[in-house]
Amino acid sequence: MGHTNNTDLELFARCASGFEQTLAAELKDLRARRVRPLRGGVAFFGSLADAYRACLWSRVATRVQLVLARVPATDAQALYNGVVGFAWEEHVPADATIFVDAHGQNDQLRNTKFTALKVKDALCDRLRDRRGTRPDVSTTQPDFSVNVALHQHKATLYLNLSGPSLHRRGYREDGVSTEAPLKETLAAGLLLAADWPRLSREGGMLVDPMCGSGTLAIEAALILENRAPGLLRTRWGFQGWKRHDERLWASVVEQAEAACRAAEAPRILAGDIDPQALAIARDNAKRAQIPSAIRFYKGDAQKLDRYLKRLYGYQDAPGLLVANPPYGQRLLSGQELPQTYAALSAGIEAIPTGWHVALITPDAGVDSALGRTPHTTISCFNGPIATWVRLYRTDEPRLEHSITSLAGVTRRVPIAQKNSAQFAARLRKVARERSRWARKEQVACYRIYDADLPEFAFAIDLFALAERDPEGQYVRIVEHRRPSSVDSQQAAQRLADASSIASATLDVPRSHVLPLAWEQDAREPYPITVAEGPLTFTIDLAKPDARLPLALRSVRQLAGELGHNKRVACLFATGASALAHAAANAQSTIVVDASKPQLDAARALLRDNGIAGKQHRTHCQDVRMWLEGEARARRSYDVVLCVAPSWLPAKDAGGREWDLRAELNTLLRNATAILASGGTLLFACPDADFTPGPINVRTPGARVEDITSRVVPHDFARSRKTPCCLLVHKDQPSQIG
Repeated sequence: MGHTNNTDLELFARCASGFEQTLAAELKDLRARRVRPLRGGVAFFGSLADAYRACLWSRVATRVQLVLARVPATDAQALYNGVVGFAWEEHVPADATIFVDAHGQNDQLRNTKFTALKVKDALCDRLRDRRGTRPDVSTTQPDFSVNVALHQHKATLYLNLSGPSLHRRGYREDGVSTEAPLKETLAAGLLLAADWPRLSREGGMLVDPMCGSGTLAIEAALILENRAPGLLRTRWGFQGWKRHDERLWASVVEQAEAACRAAEAPRILAGDIDPQALAIARDNAKRAQIPSAIRFYKGDAQKLDRYLKRLYGYQDAPGLLVANPPYGQRLLSGQELPQTYAALSAGIEAIPTGWHVALITPDAGVDSALGRTPHTTISCFNGPIATWVRLYRTDEPRLEHSITSLAGVTRRVPIAQKNSAQFAARLRKVARERSRWARKEQVACYRIYDADLPEFAFAIDLFALAERDPEGQYVRIVEHRRPSSVDSQQAAQRLADASSIASATLDVPRSHVLPLAWEQDAREPYPITVAEGPLTFTIDLAKPDARLPLALRSVRQLAGELGHNKRVACLFATGASALAHAAANAQSTIVVDASKPQLDAARALLRDNGIAGKQHRTHCQDVRMWLEGEARARRSYDVVLCVAPSWLPAKDAGGREWDLRAELNTLLRNATAILASGGTLLFACPDADFTPGPINVRTPGARVEDITSRVVPHDFARSRKTPCCLLVHKDQPSQIG
């Protein structure tokens, strides 16, 4: 168990997922043997010198580990026995501090902290038995760091040779950084994937027009000058290993220093519009000891051609443009991304034909902004964000489509997919008809398009601000749930193409178009205030149909007619917009919901429309319990509005989960019970996927009328699914007899 010499060590280098092949090629260049890419890293064999070189020279690896032993791990005791049987005294120096971490699990060992603790105890017990003392534990700067990888019923024990993550090159100042900096190892992976080593050897140039703290430019300079990325590091994991050979390590470092070649002139151009970021980038470059390789400038990516001509005077060398554009998730809101992408696109158009482009971004929609499709994509993670490295060629023409807007303005719009032209033609045809209808009916917010073409399965809605200013229109594009067989990147390209096409067709600024992918979870709020008839509604465009579902426009109009001079009860605050229409001329209203935040929002909606006073109340209670209580108290209402959600978790439904399909008949029966004679219950579900079963109110004198087809608005007439809508009439006693 374990190695008996330092000439044939079993090693494992970890890296960001997606760069295993890149790391494997790098290790082969470093003379590693039996190189085998695996998920999350590369296994290889080599001498101690090879292990040192991997630590010092690897640009992509985040950690280099030595396999110490493999032990049984069927349960905690088996793991302990295996670890305590290993000769730790041959590896851990006296007085060294230790640290153990673990990953992976099996049926018996499910908690990684417990696994690490069990290994730590076994290691310490072994050393106590051999030396009489237990080693101290250090969680910050241990001398000897062990990683435990659990797989099925085996545990592999690794010694962390590299120590702190290898992305910590040593040229960043602690605590000084731009927001969301790119990890050095990820930046290097992008550069290797984009073939920068070859381009640099051929005299090529590199430009980064959005350099931030300079990571891509600095890593490119380290490659250009053949400088080992670990030369600035002062602390390594192997320094606390008993078998560390200091003379051999010094020889490896000396060879690396001798291999450096300083750049004769700057071949890397890096710019940013943020002077603070640029100052950080310059300082980082100085600490990296490559100041002669990079020329920095302050400016917008859109003006890249100016800086290329001014600083270099020629554009005929081979080259590479790289960028880590803002994502929208951390640095920029979605509204600002279009102008950022436009600047980046202009910068790319400025570079010579034949150059390469490499971007790292989670947004496949950037393809549409550039009018280009990448020839290679590498899926990876930048911190917690799932992202891609995207590689393009500039020797292929940009893909554009000519679009004439409803106002008659013709524009050239970049797109990523050729078949988006078909979508553009369909959208213009439908939008022209809908805009005429909306003007005639004085409808300010309406649906324009709803999956008319199967490949472009979106719902596109237009909203006009209540202020009626010239640029007061917004467009929301919501992607329908797509089957797993549809490629996610192609779907993202189509969504981005649709956003650009909708902007140009509808004469709406691109920053006013909000695309929402169906799987997108984190969405920044996007509040706007719109008008519907005499009322105004503040809605969040990032929450489809929240507060003002367009498909229920006719339902809200009907609620206003029913509520005139009547006592109105509203079950669930999801119907607050319908209640507002009814409350405008109602005698009294009450809205009931188990969620206090929902009630607060309903109160704010009524207050914003001048509907206030003691006659307009809210009540926080489970709707089911409230209905039973009102029936027992023999209180009645002329109109009951029920715009019910199809499902609610227990925490939002008063303690008991709400499932409309199971509750519907009971809900209708209990709501009818509190109707006054001659009263009306208006029921609707905003979820178009909800389909009710057989309706049976079982109340004498109650008549149920399905009015779904009658209240479908014109702009939803072609929709495959429409919200269910029912009327329940409670006849006068004389009519019952």
